[in-house]
Amino acid sequence: MKMHEVRSFALASAVLRRPDMRQALYDQAGKLLGRAVINLHGAEHRARRSEELKVFRKDFFQYYEREVLRPELATTLAPYVRAGSADLIDLGYRLMLDLTADFAGIDRPGRTPEATEDLLRLLKIFALAPVLDQSTLADIGSLKAELGQGIADFERNYLTPSADRREAIVDSVRRGEAPESALPRDVLTVLVQAQEKLGMSRADLLQESIFFLLAGAHTSVHALAHVMAELFGWLERHPEDRALVDHDPLFIQRCVHEALRLYPSSPIAKRRPDCPMRVEPLGELDEDDVLLLNLVEANRDPAAFGDDARSFDPHRRTPPGASPFGLSMGMGAHVCLGLQLATGAVPKPGIDPATHHVGTVAAIVRALFSAGVAPDPRAPPVSDSTTTRVSWARFPIIFAATG
Repeated sequence: MKMHEVRSFALASAVLRRPDMRQALYDQAGKLLGRAVINLHGAEHRARRSEELKVFRKDFFQYYEREVLRPELATTLAPYVRAGSADLIDLGYRLMLDLTADFAGIDRPGRTPEATEDLLRLLKIFALAPVLDQSTLADIGSLKAELGQGIADFERNYLTPSADRREAIVDSVRRGEAPESALPRDVLTVLVQAQEKLGMSRADLLQESIFFLLAGAHTSVHALAHVMAELFGWLERHPEDRALVDHDPLFIQRCVHEALRLYPSSPIAKRRPDCPMRVEPLGELDEDDVLLLNLVEANRDPAAFGDDARSFDPHRRTPPGASPFGLSMGMGAHVCLGLQLATGAVPKPGIDPATHHVGTVAAIVRALFSAGVAPDPRAPPVSDSTTTRVSWARFPIIFAATG
């Protein structure tokens, strides 16, 4: 087996678009994500993705951002604004947890504070799985044992009752005893409806539910922390842009896209050929070879994003053939299902900022600045030393507008 590192934007894009390259990033996370849509390939992947795309429609994004996200943000932020301070990482998880669980179809009976804390605990355990090969901790065995216990707890306390309830509703609708409107609007309901057609077991539903929790919450918190860090620094250097933060949602969306480009949630992607093939300039490849796509370097490739590609610039003009967030949301068959939900629609010339869908991360950034957010001058952010990824363990913030 040979490992080939790809650092150029053009070649990484070409590899991600190839249908004859399969996912190879989650080999150590098989128990958690082995049967999740992100790890499937070929016809099985297309069939599962096709069903899940029924939830990821434009009308749902607009509904989610305006009717679900905004009131949830106001409710969750209020006690922290009154207190005058928060840890952005903890706050980010709390902002995204209920929203992501609702979207994934995970019920929390009573939505008690205890249930929230328990689900937060599990989410942080699950976040270890996709980055096991990026961990700096020596005892990978204990991490895997913790993951195993977390999966069992999640299945017993969340997946089983949530799936049972949806199966009962689906059966009732099919018998004509309940209207279609009785069906919850979430991923788990769609999969329960198509479970027989897709050949999905309860174990498959378990892994898919965990994947959507991770994709919806953990990756959004990662992006939120980086955009806030970069935006704080940008405003120090460019105070004239503060008016854009307050009045131009498209500027905040560009900040999100630029931070995503610089700091992809997963700094690498991996692909393995389906069969022997030739890929220039790498040469001949066989099924045992692995292509490691260095997304951080590809997203900072001067050939694609200019001589200042390594710097944060929300006024950057996206070059032809690239997205404003680079390859951070994937490309090809495995492009992120929730891309528009998280990042919004890439604006076209003449778009009305008041009605444009900016995405969940930009909506959270806007809410934080509206509440008077600022970095805590007494406590700088602390990086996460347990992983080789660039991420934060703690990020103290204050709400200066509280006086």
